[in-house]
Amino acid sequence: MLHKVEGIVIHTTDYGETNKIVTLYTKELGKVGVMARGAKKPRSKLSAGSQFLTYGLYLFTKGKGLGTLQQADPIDPFRYIKADIEKMAYASYIVDVIHKLSDKDVHFAAIYQWVYHLLKYMDEGLDPQVLTFIYEIKMLPVLGIEAEVDRCVRCGQAEEGVAFSVSQGGILCQRCHSSDPNALPLSSTSAKLLRMFKHIQVDRIGKIALKEETKQQIKTVIDAYYEAYSGLNLKTKRFIDQLQGLDPFKET
Repeated sequence: MLHKVEGIVIHTTDYGETNKIVTLYTKELGKVGVMARGAKKPRSKLSAGSQFLTYGLYLFTKGKGLGTLQQADPIDPFRYIKADIEKMAYASYIVDVIHKLSDKDVHFAAIYQWVYHLLKYMDEGLDPQVLTFIYEIKMLPVLGIEAEVDRCVRCGQAEEGVAFSVSQGGILCQRCHSSDPNALPLSSTSAKLLRMFKHIQVDRIGKIALKEETKQQIKTVIDAYYEAYSGLNLKTKRFIDQLQGLDPFKET
C-alpha cells in the first residue's frame, strides 16, 4: 500500500554500504520505519530528506513489515538546531522520547504537532531548555504518569503550591507540604510555570525568559518525577546533563 505522509525523521540506522533504515514520526500514522535504499549515496534523491531531524513529505510503500521509502521531499532541515550542540542535544532528546514509545493508545497527531512546533521554535532561537520543560510536562499523560499541578495533590484546593511531592504525584500547598518531608521546594513562580506548561497551546508559544534559579528548580522537579515513574533511561538526557555540567557559566 502506498502512503503519503508529513513527518519528521527521528532516527536513522545505516544498513549495508548504501542503505538506511529511517524512522519517521508522522502526522497521519505515528511512528513508521522505512528502508531508504541508496540513501547514503551523495546523489541519491532520498539523501537530503532522510537525514536525522528533517521535516518533510514522504512517500512510501508498506506491507506487514518494514516499508520502502519511494520519495523524500525535505521542507525544513532545522539547520540552526544542527549548528548548535546544545540545541541539538535537546532536540535529540525530544525525538528520542517518542522513538522509545509504543504507538499503542497514543494520540500521535497531537504529539506530532507538539514535536514539530517545539523544533521549529528551537530552530528560531527560543530557549531549548524551556521548550523541553513544556514538552516533558505535556508528555506526562501520554506516559501514563500525569502529575497534579493545578491544585494541591493532598487537599485538592487550588491554592499556591510551595512544594512538589514526587511520592504523592503533585504540588503541595502551604498547609499540606509537611505531609512529605522529601517534597521539593517550589517558588510561586515555578509552581505557576508548571501549570502554564501543562495548559499552554504549543503553536502559540512566545519568548519565555526564566531566571537560572527558576529553571534549575523546575528541572529538579521534572527530572525527579521522570526518574521515579517514566521508566525512561535515555542517553540523550544524560548527554544534556553532561553538557550543563561542562558549562562554566552555568550556576550550580
